[in-house]
Amino acid sequence: MKKLNAIIFTLLMVFSIKAEVSKLNVVATLPDLGSIAKEIGGERIKLTVLANGNEDPHFVDPKPSFIRVLNQANVLIDNGAELEAGWLPPLVNNARNPKILGYSPNHIIGITGVKMLQVPIGKIDRSEGDVHPMGNPHYLLSPDNCLIVASNITESFSKIDRQGAQFYQKNLEKFTQRLNEKIIEWKKMLQPYKSTRVVTYHKSFDYFIDYFGFELFGTIEPKPGIEPSPSHINELIQKAKNSDVKLIIIEPNRPKKTPNQLGKTIGAKMVILPLMPGGGGSPDDFFGWYDYIVKTISESLKQ
Repeated sequence: MKKLNAIIFTLLMVFSIKAEVSKLNVVATLPDLGSIAKEIGGERIKLTVLANGNEDPHFVDPKPSFIRVLNQANVLIDNGAELEAGWLPPLVNNARNPKILGYSPNHIIGITGVKMLQVPIGKIDRSEGDVHPMGNPHYLLSPDNCLIVASNITESFSKIDRQGAQFYQKNLEKFTQRLNEKIIEWKKMLQPYKSTRVVTYHKSFDYFIDYFGFELFGTIEPKPGIEPSPSHINELIQKAKNSDVKLIIIEPNRPKKTPNQLGKTIGAKMVILPLMPGGGGSPDDFFGWYDYIVKTISESLKQ
């Protein structure tokens, strides 16, 4: 009997290892991309996310361990709008994994099919700050763009793992249905505050502001990536004093002293919102992340 139990245990271990090996080894650069990949891939993928939700996605610490992770990846998902341009390319090159190079189902470029905001026209001048040639890269703060990225991920997963194609398609349908239901809920919660004027630190929440009908009054940074000078803050205060600005939005990684003082001076509420899932104590799943943002804004403006 003991021998039989041992054999059964060994077989179960073998089957368990095979099941683990058969999973798609997916690497997402950022938590927002990873959260959508998890919704589509479910138990058929093994997901690793390189950045955490509290980091500035422009300046993620490129750990040497990332090279090994990328070397073993079946799939790489990145933003595609040069958001990770400062740290990802050397890691991918050193990983020496041909699967995730160039354009292929194994390299999912999130931006594909997305209508970008603030695409610069003409020659790009770095004196204008951290300008992204392909437009504002924080596009996943528009729910419609999340559906596009989910479709991109589903298409690629289905091509690589043909046996799981039906599984991924069903998960996309579930994700789409739930997101459409949540959009109605989120719009209802934010409807009373439509056209509210807000100030942000960086141009991170422009897609969210545009989608839900807020008005971006200004930014604490005079130009993207350029820290504010006293003269810029004074100018912003003078403009905002008589403009009924209600909200100042910053990410968890931003310094809080200047936004806090600005809020007190102009009578606006400062809120810390997660740019990505898991940031600022928010849930690390997709719907929990969006729920957290909408609820935080709603409760802040209600007060």
